[in-house]
Amino acid sequence: MNYKMVAFVLGRIFCIEAVLMLFPMLCAACYGEWYLLPAFLLPAVLLAVLGLAASLRTPKNTTIFARDGLAIVALVWVLMSAFGALPFVISGEIPSFIDAFFETVSGFTTTGSTILTDVEALSHGTLFWRSFAHWVGGMGVLVLAMAVLPMTDGRAMHLMRAEVPGPTVGKISSKLSDSAKILYAIYFAMTLAEVILLCAGGMPLFDSLIHAFGTAGTGGFSNKGLSVGAYNNPYFEIVIGVFMLLFGINFNLYYFLLLRRFRDVLCSEEMLTYLGIVAFSTVTITLNILHLYDGVGTALRTAFFQVSSIITTTGYASADFNLWPTYARTVICILMFIGACAGSTAGGLKISRIVIFFKAAKQDLNKMLHTHAVTTVRFEGKPLDEKVLRGVHNYFNIYMLLLAVSILLISLDGFDLVTTFTSVVTCINNVGPGLEVVGPMGNFAGFSAPAKLLLSFDMLAGRLELYPMLALFSPRLWQKRISSFKEARA
Repeated sequence: MNYKMVAFVLGRIFCIEAVLMLFPMLCAACYGEWYLLPAFLLPAVLLAVLGLAASLRTPKNTTIFARDGLAIVALVWVLMSAFGALPFVISGEIPSFIDAFFETVSGFTTTGSTILTDVEALSHGTLFWRSFAHWVGGMGVLVLAMAVLPMTDGRAMHLMRAEVPGPTVGKISSKLSDSAKILYAIYFAMTLAEVILLCAGGMPLFDSLIHAFGTAGTGGFSNKGLSVGAYNNPYFEIVIGVFMLLFGINFNLYYFLLLRRFRDVLCSEEMLTYLGIVAFSTVTITLNILHLYDGVGTALRTAFFQVSSIITTTGYASADFNLWPTYARTVICILMFIGACAGSTAGGLKISRIVIFFKAAKQDLNKMLHTHAVTTVRFEGKPLDEKVLRGVHNYFNIYMLLLAVSILLISLDGFDLVTTFTSVVTCINNVGPGLEVVGPMGNFAGFSAPAKLLLSFDMLAGRLELYPMLALFSPRLWQKRISSFKEARA
């Protein structure tokens, strides 16, 4: 491993996080919360000192190999969360570091699970930092670094592969840094549009920013204990529901729209499948919960909001779906696994993987029935090679193993089966709320400290597509020498 280059990139990221902490400090100052300034200033100074010490001198060997990329991505997210938890602890608003770490990991990974029992008791500055973490983590910490710092494509590609969700990673520009800038420009523009629309409907600016950050990052932190349902406003639900759906679409398609490549967008197999699942789930849940609401319109709006929230792994709630009939809750649970499109800010398995998985299963069945037939799995009109198919199967196998082990360990906390199962599912898929104790009106405060650390690991593993976090436990990752020329070319 190229330790000096790993430290150099970590130093750059520390400097970025130090700058990011200026935003909640500004927010605190605007609301006269001067006592909060040291809580953000001290970690910011510490990050700046460590960052400058590690990144002032560029290493002679700037090569980043595949395993270096895995290590950098995993360490960046863990350390950013650890330093990002310090303001909560220093301010005293979340005194326990483990609780603060869980909350910060939930923020940066855009999960939205919380240990807070009274979120409205937090200060404006802390609430801003908590939700701003969603916005930063949504598109990706290292994608942000590529957008604002000079970094060659050769050094950055392994970082993007390890951080960007989906079975494959592509560039929308010849230069990776330009791709990152384009993605963040689209991301910023869509966030700003949502803020404007929410303000136009009468939502206060601070609340609009909080919910736009949560929507854009598909995170779900709200400054209200009842989430979006606290406003009881159909306009807010429609705006946030539509934007959640939009942020669950592959951002490459928005770039294609700018280029007027409408055919590529309209024929996107993943997007059409995604919208089809949303439509089916919304209609069937509406029929299932119709007797709980005054009319079809209210039931339809509520069903659409929750379907959009869960499939995009945002986690906002306009109603307590814990009280819905079994069918509706079952669909909600299934949507937690599915997730939205690859290349979006959402978590979950991703639509693309599920489509590929089913097509590969169909291909295997055809081979059994027609032993001499030559078949090819095609996705988005292109044939997939064996490497991609093997990757999808391996990812699913590791995902299920981690899910099973986590559920087994969390069960030691003694909660009921539904709470235990959905607490792990919602964390590993970066959804936020689960069912029963961890439902949309519940929280994770009752879990033990080891359980919170395990769930934090699951959130990080789910956001980083498993491999970077699991690679941290591999002794080979930390070997200094490169074992072969083949790895250098990987």
